[in-house]
Amino acid sequence: MDERTLRSRSLWLDQLVGPLEVRPALAGDIEVDVAIVGGGYTGLWTAYSLLVADPSLRVLVVEREMVGFGASGRNGGWCVGELAGGLEGAVAAGGREAGVRMTQAIIDTVDEVGRVVEAEGIECGFAKGGVIRVARTVPQVQRQRAEVDEYHEHGFDDDVLRVLDAEAATGHLRATDVVGGVLYGPAARIQPAQLARGLAEAAERRGAQIVEGTGARAIVPRTAGRPAQVLTDHGTIRADVVVRATEAYTRDLDGLRRDIVPLYSLMVATEPLSAEMWDEIGLRRMETFADDRRMVIYGQRTTDGRLAFGGRGAPYRFGSGIDATTEASSRIHDRIIAALRQLLPVLGDVGFSHRWGGVLGVPRDWRPSVGLDRSTGVAWAGGYVGEGVAATNLAGRTLADLVTGADSDLVSLPWVGHRSGRWEPEPLRWAGINAGLRLAGWIDDRESRHQRTPRAASVLDRIVR
Repeated sequence: MDERTLRSRSLWLDQLVGPLEVRPALAGDIEVDVAIVGGGYTGLWTAYSLLVADPSLRVLVVEREMVGFGASGRNGGWCVGELAGGLEGAVAAGGREAGVRMTQAIIDTVDEVGRVVEAEGIECGFAKGGVIRVARTVPQVQRQRAEVDEYHEHGFDDDVLRVLDAEAATGHLRATDVVGGVLYGPAARIQPAQLARGLAEAAERRGAQIVEGTGARAIVPRTAGRPAQVLTDHGTIRADVVVRATEAYTRDLDGLRRDIVPLYSLMVATEPLSAEMWDEIGLRRMETFADDRRMVIYGQRTTDGRLAFGGRGAPYRFGSGIDATTEASSRIHDRIIAALRQLLPVLGDVGFSHRWGGVLGVPRDWRPSVGLDRSTGVAWAGGYVGEGVAATNLAGRTLADLVTGADSDLVSLPWVGHRSGRWEPEPLRWAGINAGLRLAGWIDDRESRHQRTPRAASVLDRIVR
């Protein structure tokens, strides 16, 4: 893939300074201690964490395109201390004590990312300003207050999550129709591709080998007398442990098409805005921002003074399809631009310089997981449902402890060893997922029009919790 095509994949990749040179491909068969399939955040944090724990390890990361090519180079730039489902989902899945431990671990991870970024000299715009989530309907206010009550009930204070009235919320983000809001403290703005590239270089400095332009076809578990293997188009990798870190691209590995579903999230970016316009908009602390509609939206103030803004809603493609034309430009991009102009009319006729998108990975139960099966030598992490920037760091540190046998608090977290079920075969998968997407949009519209939540919302809430 040429440099121009790579840069077109996102604003973040386009902003990278210097040539986007792809590392050499695998040069034939090789034996290592740990082979990591996938050069995104999960794979890179795992390689880095392994070599911090044991510098003698032979660690190889194999990437089909270029590190940060997938979601790690295209996401919204939210390093947020939260997993899919939030505290409510964590407690429902593991019980009160385990859910609180899991939530505290991901909250603490934001500062851990910041620590490594500073220690390794990674220039990625890390700014811990929190997330301002404005409420623009009565049902959104109600959900937010119930969420804050739950956090407080479980021992988390206002430094983590606090209620804002309309005046305080608009003090962070001067959006339209604001009736309240919350501020979630453990979150930072980042430039995603710079983090991916800097993390890859940090892992290499510690001894990791990264090969690019090398597609993995299959992960073969260990058998008697033969180590685990990765079968690639440039040779076979044999390893004591193979880590699957492929997230939405898991569908491309033999036998795993139904394990993780790729769902699209699309983004746009404005031209750089004037200082006067930023005075009108807010985000002075580099807060990331959203409202609490079900069809998720998210945004940030970029390092070069743009608004980068995204949302979900693009249809799921039959057979877990991934399509570059959807990523580059679609009617959903037009809807995202319209939503941003409605949220912030001060933008007026400001132009939009970039449109892009990518796929996030969704397991059948919407729960991320980490694990190592010592009998097969195969480890895994993923299923972040779009909440992966911080979670990948926690996953990488956890995998390092599992592989090296460290007796740490991380290896007893409730997501360790969790196994999600498989998605239904087609056409059931296509029909069910797209029906859920349409239902989310319909509920948002009803709440906006009537200021109350329709009963059908309970059906959707049960699916995604």
